[in-house]
Amino acid sequence: MSAPVERASRADFHALHQAQARALAEQWLAERPRLQAAWFDWVATQLYQLSPPEYAAMVRRELQRLSG
Repeated sequence: MSAPVERASRADFHALHQAQARALAEQWLAERPRLQAAWFDWVATQLYQLSPPEYAAMVRRELQRLSG
């Protein structure tokens, strides 16, 4: 019998993936001048494809923060 797999706490998940989420948000923001009006729809599609949802939410918050 194997031991149950523990899920990382929300804080642990955030700490592990924060830098990656910020870097991805910065990359996507760099595409804004090139994509212009299509950027918003493109980003929405990119966010929809991210997994897990918690990570997508982190990237979305970084986009908001960096756009601020």
